[in-house]
Amino acid sequence: MDIFIQQIVNGLVLGSIYALIALGYTMVYGILGIINFAHGDVLMVGAM
Repeated sequence: MDIFIQQIVNGLVLGSIYALIALGYTMVYGILGIINFAHGDVLMVGAM
């Protein structure tokens, strides 16, 4: 049962990270009108 709860929490955390990345892409595209593919690079540098 503990493993199941941990998997649920991991899924929620990963889904939240994906949602934040998608929100960032949406905001940049909405303001600039172009997709900034460097957004992922900034995320990777920030994770280091």
